[in-house]
Amino acid sequence: MSIDEETRNKAAAARLHDAVATRDLEIVSKTIDELVAPDVLFHAPVPMGMTGVQALKQVWTVLFRAFPDLYVTVEDVIAEGDRVVARNTVTGTHRGEYRGMPPTGRSVTYGEIFIFRFEGGRIAEVWGVVDVFSQMRQLGVVS
Repeated sequence: MSIDEETRNKAAAARLHDAVATRDLEIVSKTIDELVAPDVLFHAPVPMGMTGVQALKQVWTVLFRAFPDLYVTVEDVIAEGDRVVARNTVTGTHRGEYRGMPPTGRSVTYGEIFIFRFEGGRIAEVWGVVDVFSQMRQLGVVS
């Protein structure tokens, strides 16, 4: 893997982040179609019975419905070989149904780390570690 490929992969991850920052599901969906392999393997704490790009798109549909002001701040990005790692801080206000929970109006701030594996210039696999416990604690679900 060359430095150029690592730079390209980091740029692709940044494009995905920029699309998410618009909070526009159409832009997010189009960007996913451009940057992500259709059969992407998606490993994250989001049970929904979907696979591939549909699972990734559904994540954003659910999050934007629940947290319409959701914002992901990228704290660190590391690229090596075919992987890009992003450590993020997520903020938002719970204004819509989320995981069966009606809106609370509470604000949340939680951390997450995502690893993207690239193949042929596209994201082929995603691992996500999301601080769901902190999210649920801030929403009042757990103490």
